[in-house]
Amino acid sequence: MKILASNEYQAPSESTANVLVLANDVNALEANLDGITQVDLYFPNFTDGRAFSQAYLLRRRLKFEGDIRATGDVLIDQLVQMERTGFSSAVLREGVDATDAQRQFERFGGFYQADAVHTQPHFVEVQA
Repeated sequence: MKILASNEYQAPSESTANVLVLANDVNALEANLDGITQVDLYFPNFTDGRAFSQAYLLRRRLKFEGDIRATGDVLIDQLVQMERTGFSSAVLREGVDATDAQRQFERFGGFYQADAVHTQPHFVEVQA
């Protein structure tokens, strides 16, 4: 997962044709992805996890292969789950160190369950 510090990210303008900013109350399955290379999903606060569901639907059901980016109230302890649900990049909120964020991915060597990134359970991958 690509980690961006808040000062490295510039929100897309309405004239940015290949980026879709998807509101939290929009059904991801109804999004028009023609010509879209990046979808920005917003976390308004810690307790709102709708963007996780949107990312999973985009990645698994719609087979979107572009960048799915987490924006808003992105906490480092959510990054691993973000990647597992389909996010490919995240913009950290101001004051969060990118090195600390990247360290989250070193804590877990694998997962038993399948997810948006690894579609086979861990035991199947080990047997192969």
